[in-house]
Formats: sequence, structure tokens, C-alpha cells
Amino acid sequence: MRLSLSKSKNATSLYVIEDIIENNKRTSKVVKKLGTVKELEKKLKGRDPIEWAKEYVAKLNRLEEKGKEPIVIAKYSPSKLVNKDERRSFNGGYLFLQNIYYKLGLDRICNEISKKYKFEYSLDSILSRLLYGRILFPSSKLSTYELSSELLEPPGFELHQIYRALEVIAKETDFIQSSLYQNSLSFSKRNTGILYYDCTNYFFEIEQGEGLKQYGFSKDHKPNPVVQMGLFMDGDGIPLAFSITEGNKNEQLTLKPLEEKILSDFKLSRFVVCTDAGLASKSNRIFNNKADRAFITTQSIKRLKSFLKKWALDPEGWYLASSTKTYDIRELDEEVHRDNIFYKERWIKEDGLEQKLIVTYSIKYRDYHNKVRVSQIERALKALDTNPSNIKKYRQNDYKRFIVRKTCTDDGEIAKNEVYSLNTDLIDSEAAYDGFYAVCTNLEDDGAEIAQINRRRWEIGECFRILKGEFKARPVYLKRDDRIAAHFTTCFIALVIYRILEKKLKEQFTCNTIVKALRKMNFKELKKEGYIPTYTRTEFTDILHETFGFRTDYEIVTLKQMKKIFRQTKKR
Repeated sequence: MRLSLSKSKNATSLYVIEDIIENNKRTSKVVKKLGTVKELEKKLKGRDPIEWAKEYVAKLNRLEEKGKEPIVIAKYSPSKLVNKDERRSFNGGYLFLQNIYYKLGLDRICNEISKKYKFEYSLDSILSRLLYGRILFPSSKLSTYELSSELLEPPGFELHQIYRALEVIAKETDFIQSSLYQNSLSFSKRNTGILYYDCTNYFFEIEQGEGLKQYGFSKDHKPNPVVQMGLFMDGDGIPLAFSITEGNKNEQLTLKPLEEKILSDFKLSRFVVCTDAGLASKSNRIFNNKADRAFITTQSIKRLKSFLKKWALDPEGWYLASSTKTYDIRELDEEVHRDNIFYKERWIKEDGLEQKLIVTYSIKYRDYHNKVRVSQIERALKALDTNPSNIKKYRQNDYKRFIVRKTCTDDGEIAKNEVYSLNTDLIDSEAAYDGFYAVCTNLEDDGAEIAQINRRRWEIGECFRILKGEFKARPVYLKRDDRIAAHFTTCFIALVIYRILEKKLKEQFTCNTIVKALRKMNFKELKKEGYIPTYTRTEFTDILHETFGFRTDYEIVTLKQMKKIFRQTKKR
């Protein structure tokens, strides 16, 4: 701010002027009219008005440096219309995502790709907006482009350039993933000693399968073509790498190619791969049974050989971690041992592969199994009371499995009417497995430690739930394979950014709470003055600001303060 004198025939007026940049043009605004020289001489009782004005401006500048200068809000008229098509409200929740975006060096990755292809549009601007949009306002590419203008910083691209950028992103997805991992090492510690792998699929709103889009078992239970996503996650719950394959491909075949990419592109060689039983084929176990690699995989107790199943369910011979005492699980105290996890282990040899079989038992897990089954039995009873004849096909874990149909009498004769009843034998046989859980591994570590590692596998399922739920990664409407690959690349990067944000907030809040709060962090723009927050300050926003080291919740954020925040969010 500076002092300005305006002379006329009758008086000399003093103003406080501030130079600002608006629409990339330098202009100035009147901060305050101090009065004429004669008016100030009377008010200051003989003191030099010019000297007083200079001191006053200097004081305002000192306050401005501290972010404490008073703001004089311009007067508004109840009879004056706002300018047509002028945007007055903007979202600032993306600033916290932008901070992580730059810490991960995604702008540098975009610059490297841009140099390779020498295109004119800003890949950095496009990718960042696709990521912020996927987290805050998940929608189509057209809607994402339109919503980008609602951010405090306007986009620097046209709609048609988004689709060109998708082609490049698809070509460079392997480079993006490996570079993202390397960049993350300087920003966040990565626990790559344990890698979790899982596979899911996403359906398309089309009828004809082609390219990556093929008919296969849909985990969303939709009769549509699907594509598969294989995902590796590190030991801290941060996504590491992904791949997209045809929807009709056996998911067991998706692990090895992606793991080979990690071995070559990520320069990782020593890790343990943790998967569920569906991905634990003999081939995958053997692949991770050499060099410095190992595996931990869930094991169905029901599918064990009879002598192993008998050993696994035997109530005697159970241990607690760091104890040599053995327990009989029939004699456990329901209250004292409720939070304990008991285990037993032994080495087995299956198909020439030596593995350690570890079985755990938990009272809390037993009660959870029982609660789920009771709920399913209640649904089965309700179905029996209504119209059981509609029950035909059902899935393995469907409540309908508890309903049995009899078409013969006890004498073996054909019955006149079909009889439906509850399958109590199946209920009793399933109850025998309540509370038990098993894994197989080639590690020689303590069984309790291995079981603890495997328990974090739920987080990769949580990653898929976030992608499908909050990020609305499906259904997919894109047709071309390259654009489909690019779509999931942006979904993957958005998930990395979100999970890092979640860790920075020390996992105190749910995904729904975080995303909803960021979406609501809107500001009203005051032309030539700054931005007024229109969101509610809460415990979450306080913790968010404290975590990232800047605040947007003052009564007004001046233009100068906001520019400082922009610079701060783009520091590497």
C-alpha cells in the first residue's frame, strides 16, 4: 500500500492506494480516503497531514505483513444487479489435495511427459483437475471440466484437450506409477516389506463386450461387461501399483505380471506378498517362494485335508503371543479373553511346496460369524413364510443356502407338493468354524506375527470401496481402451493422494467425513478484496489446517494471503 495525493483547484485529497493484479493486469484500488489536507489539519491539531498519512500507511503495511490489516468492505446496493455469468463462489478444499499433489512431484512427472511429446496444452493442469475432481466431485470428463472453473485457481486448458491428454496418460501409466513411487520416498516413508494384493472389477453400461470390456463374473452383481483391476498396496495402506486386464481373465493370472513390473520398474526385490485364497494359486505361491520374496495367503479350513481340518478345529493346543502356555478354547473366560487372539501352527507339504499353516481363534470373531449367520437365518425364515418357490439359484454365501427343498417323501416317493424348510444340518456344520481363521506362508516367523500382518489385508478392500463408492469409478462410460486405462490411472493416483491425506490426519476421520468437508469448503469472492469463507469451522477443519500449516478460516482471506497459500500448497 502507498499514499496518493490528488490535487484539484480547491483542495488536495489524500488516499491509501494498493496495487493489485486482476485478470493478469496490474491495476490499483482505493483502500481508504483519508480526507483533504485542510480537514486533516483541523483533525490533527497542527500536525503535518502528509507525515501523519505516511506513518498511517506504514502501519497498515506492517499489519498487512502479519496478516492483520483491517479490511474495508465496499458498499453493496440492494437495487444493483450482479453481473451476468459472473462466478462469485469458489471451492478451496482442493488446496489440501494440491499440497500433496506437489509433494508427490506430479507436476514434474507431467513436465517430463510433456517434453517427450511436445504438445502445447498443460498436462499438469489437466491431470491435477482430473484428480481433484475425482475426489471432490466425481463425474464425467465434461462435468469435471465444467466444475474445474469452480476452484479458486482457474483451469488452463480446453475440454477437447482433456481427451488428448487421456491418450498420453494411458501410454505413460507405467512411467507415472514408478515415478510416483520414487517421488513419494522423499515425502513419506513407504513400508514395502509387506505388499498386499487383490483384484476387483468394474462394470460398463453397455451390452456388447469388446477389447478390455468382456463378460466375466461381476463383483457388483451386474450383468454387464467388466474390466479387472489388480492392485498392490504397501504395508501402511498406500496404493503402490495397479493394472487393468480383460474382464474374462482368470484373476489368479493378474498377480505375476504386475509383480514383475514392481520388481523391474520400482527396483524392489525383498518383500512379502499377502493375498486372499482366491489369488493364491500354486503358481503364484511358487513365484514368491524364491530369492528374497515370500507369501502369506488365507486358507479355507473347510478345504483342508481331513486330518489337517481335525487338527485345526481341535480345542486343545492353542497359544497366545509371547507365551509358552497352552490353552483349551472350550475353557476360555468370555470376558477375560474376549480381545485375545489364540493360534496354533504346523508345517505342511502340498504339491511339493512346504508351507506353514497357521490357524487363529478369537471369541470376538466367533461372535461376529454368529451374528452374520443369525441375520441370514432370519432372512431365510422370512422367505419361507412368504414365497419360497421363488428361491432357485443362489451364491455361495447367500442366505438362501439355508433353505432346503424336498421333492420326495421320507419313503422316497415323489411328493405331490415341494416342501421347503430350514437346513439345520448346514447351520450346525457352519457354526463349527465360527471364530477360526487360517493362513499359509513360507515364512519361518512367529505365527502370531504372521497372523497380525494378514489382518491388515482389509485395507485393500477399503481402497476398492473408496474407488467404487466415494470416487464413483464405476459404471464406466468410456469406450476406447486407452481412455479406459487413463481413467483408472487417474483413479489410482487420486486414491494415493487421498490415502496420504488420511494418514496425515492420523486416520481420525472416515472417508465420507473428509471428502464431504472438503467439498463444502467454499469461499465468496469480494472483488479486489479477497475471499470470505462460507463453510462452517469445525474440529475437522481445525485439525486439517494445523496439519497442513496454513489457514483459510479467517473472517476474510485477503488476495495477498490467498496468493501466499497458493504458493505454499505448491512447495515440494
